[in-house]
Amino acid sequence: MRAAPTILHLDMDAFYASAEQAAKPSLRGKPVVVGGLGTRGVVATASYEARRLGVHSAMPMAQARRLAPHAAYLVPRFALYRTVSDQVMELLGRLSPLVEPLSLDEAFVDLEAGGVAEDSASARRIGEQLRAAIRAVTGLSGSVGLAGSKMLAKIASEEAKPDGLLLIEPGTERELLAPMPVRTLPGVGPATGDHLRRAGMTVVSQLAEAGEAELVRLLGRAHGVALHRMAQGYDDRPVVAERDAKSVSVEDTFDVDLHDRVRVRGEVERLAIRCVQRLRGAGRSGRTVVLKVRRYDFSTLTRSETLRGPTDDPTVVREAAARLLEAVDTTGGVRLLGVGVTGLADFTQEDLFAQAADAEQAAGDSAAVDAVPEERDGTAEEAGGARLRESEEQPASRRWPAGHDVRHDVHGHGWVQGSGVGRVTVRFEEPWTPPGRVRTFRVDDPELRPAGPLPLVRDAVDYSSWPASLPKSLSGTGPVEGAASSP
Repeated sequence: MRAAPTILHLDMDAFYASAEQAAKPSLRGKPVVVGGLGTRGVVATASYEARRLGVHSAMPMAQARRLAPHAAYLVPRFALYRTVSDQVMELLGRLSPLVEPLSLDEAFVDLEAGGVAEDSASARRIGEQLRAAIRAVTGLSGSVGLAGSKMLAKIASEEAKPDGLLLIEPGTERELLAPMPVRTLPGVGPATGDHLRRAGMTVVSQLAEAGEAELVRLLGRAHGVALHRMAQGYDDRPVVAERDAKSVSVEDTFDVDLHDRVRVRGEVERLAIRCVQRLRGAGRSGRTVVLKVRRYDFSTLTRSETLRGPTDDPTVVREAAARLLEAVDTTGGVRLLGVGVTGLADFTQEDLFAQAADAEQAAGDSAAVDAVPEERDGTAEEAGGARLRESEEQPASRRWPAGHDVRHDVHGHGWVQGSGVGRVTVRFEEPWTPPGRVRTFRVDDPELRPAGPLPLVRDAVDYSSWPASLPKSLSGTGPVEGAASSP
């Protein structure tokens, strides 16, 4: 534990949904839900307007539609989210060499290591400046927690939401934690929380009072000791700049159970290609290929095959996944498929090139695979083996996903409001324009085509010299809404 609150935790507010609202003027102030739009899709993020109606992350999309029938339901645009995330992480990197990203929208920062904060006053000042900088560069808001440990900084940012800053003064940790639910502590999930509830412990103060021996008896030594320390506010985990991924994987849940064995194999091969694309994007290779199959009765099977050495060759991974599939009974139907690679390395085994060449020759021309988007909603069209391509027969919902960007030769930039029965409806607007007009076109209109996302801020502020020379208009020297030293 540190004597000064120099560990910062940033969590962007309703990140995916807020980015969509910033990009689409007509959706600002309205409920927005981002996620898989199929019958088995789940909510990735809901705007605060949608949350007030009861919608939350990981909720089945069908339930969300019942709670918020008039909300805007959009397919994720990961290209946009990654771009904004890169902007935010670049700002964090200017504060310290020790930045620990947890996801696209969340990270820890060691302010002490960066020499930008040494006490409560300087930490608060940097936190306020960071929030102002993020809004100026991305147009979005983020909540900041400051404390002497990672656990407390994360709790503080959660308490500060939305769009706030909370600093926990060292020495006030136990008082702050005492009334909080036990689920607030890291590592206490639904099962552990239920186990503790049955033992009469529902708030953190009861964990501290129970003593280490009792928690060890209930949860085992490792978990019990760690939980008792956290209940007293102790957490000495350092901020780690490099979080090495242990695996790379992709999976799809299908709207309708798959029964056709040829279709199942085609989906597995498509997932293998996507997995390798991500693997190569991370500059990695892997030695073990893993297949995940969730069947019609929700039973989940995993099968793995370890290769002679690390590879990032799509043919090798695809053929390994196909071999694993042969050992799985899918006659009852398949609702989810996944392909992953573990045992990651920064190199490939040279002798696998021969193996890949042999596999390519055996596969022949019929195994050619066209590039596919990294993120896609729903299921692919009939694959016909490994060949995957966009075609005129592809459903409009796949070629024109709700919320995605388009450009029309006459009307300019817009986004898809919906599609079906041979038509696609587009609203033409940009992040810096008033809400735009809506027009409908044939799905095969030659003047309409997919487009990339626009930046959320038209004239971004230059932060190349930040934090030393932050513009006074954005310095955050005044009071910050939601800021507090303690709850």
